[in-house]
Amino acid sequence: MADNNVVDARGRSCPEPVILTKKALSKNGNKAQVLVDNQVAVDNITRFAENKGLKVSVTKGDGEFKLTIG
Repeated sequence: MADNNVVDARGRSCPEPVILTKKALSKNGNKAQVLVDNQVAVDNITRFAENKGLKVSVTKGDGEFKLTIG
């Protein structure tokens, strides 16, 4: 996946990660990777993407999460 499909929303509080994800998905054909650092953002982005009919995969690592959407 190209770097322009990666949204770095670490350190941001909701709803900003969801807004950034929405912009990336509309720009990149409903595909994106999103980096966040809190469970609330994971839950909100997952709910948003699934409501759009998209699949979401979450990988957890050193205090952060990577969501792959598409």
